[in-house]
Amino acid sequence: MTNINQQRLVEHFISLVKIDSESGNEKAVAEALSEQLSQLGFEVTQLAVPGGITNGFNIYGKLQGELDDSIAFSSHMDTVTPGNGIEPIIEDGIIRSKGDTILGGDDKSGIAAVMEAVRSIQESGQAHKTLEVAFTVYEERGMHGAKNFDISKIESKQAIVLDSGGPIGTIITTAPGQQSLKVTIKGKPAHAGLEPEAGVNALTVAADAISNMQLSRIDDETTANIGVVQGGQATNIVMPELYIEAEARSLNDDKLAKQVNHMVSTFEESAAKHGASIEIDSTRSYNAYHIADDDAHVLAIKDTFTAIGIDAMTKPTGGGSDANIFNANGLKTVNLSTGMAKVHTTDEFIAVADLTAITEFVHCYLTR
Repeated sequence: MTNINQQRLVEHFISLVKIDSESGNEKAVAEALSEQLSQLGFEVTQLAVPGGITNGFNIYGKLQGELDDSIAFSSHMDTVTPGNGIEPIIEDGIIRSKGDTILGGDDKSGIAAVMEAVRSIQESGQAHKTLEVAFTVYEERGMHGAKNFDISKIESKQAIVLDSGGPIGTIITTAPGQQSLKVTIKGKPAHAGLEPEAGVNALTVAADAISNMQLSRIDDETTANIGVVQGGQATNIVMPELYIEAEARSLNDDKLAKQVNHMVSTFEESAAKHGASIEIDSTRSYNAYHIADDDAHVLAIKDTFTAIGIDAMTKPTGGGSDANIFNANGLKTVNLSTGMAKVHTTDEFIAVADLTAITEFVHCYLTR
């Protein structure tokens, strides 16, 4: 085992989660991390993200090593809501928020692990691989930081994202693609009390479509969901317009296409049936990826976990991450668990032992 300074690791993690950084408001944490990386000897480049979606920026950092190998580690800096004013509490080896916010272990646990591993390596004087870091913004709301990351900056041929839950040693080698649907149903307004039959209720169209649509768990590789519904003006007006956001995900591209076609055609058939018009914007949010269990990158990660006494396992996931984007851009990337649990809820927590263990992994991987 390496000499991870657990107290320093936890203190750094807590300092990071106390910095407000909900998606779009990453400036403060990005500035803090840029300074900290520079102090550790990284060459740091702040990469602007176009579109005005964030006041922050992506971070690329490079720490030259002595070993003839390199690796990129990546984590995202933003959090979901409610993520402002986080007050971490440590009880019985568990770090959690006080209960009215998320904790922010998703994904500041990954950032803290990489940076403490570097500190421990520098203190030990060990030779290490060249390390590149890609810290991204706006991951939680469509992975726009990764989509706009200047991938040409990364010289490594492979990467590790630290942004998953489950037992330490979990290696996500397969993740789904996602298609997003934005649907606008346009009916016809009418007075709901005087002449409702003269109107076309957009909600009736949506209800008819959804009642005939396959949703939730489709099979072991495919899911679909209606997540946003907005519409209506008053109870005495037949609803003239309704806006819906939906998604489909699958580990299999053919199944994803089939599910999306089913959802689109069902919406269109219901609109035609009731005399409404419909607009559907269908876009690919990210593509699926699959890396074989016997791939050299995966085997090296497994060997590192074995070296620190952890049995590693590969598994698929139903969620997307920056790993999807990096793989699509030609950078072979897997996603590892940091031990974060109940993420995106106010019950989120992480065990100090797990945070320490993933830091041990990063230290060992960089020095092997």
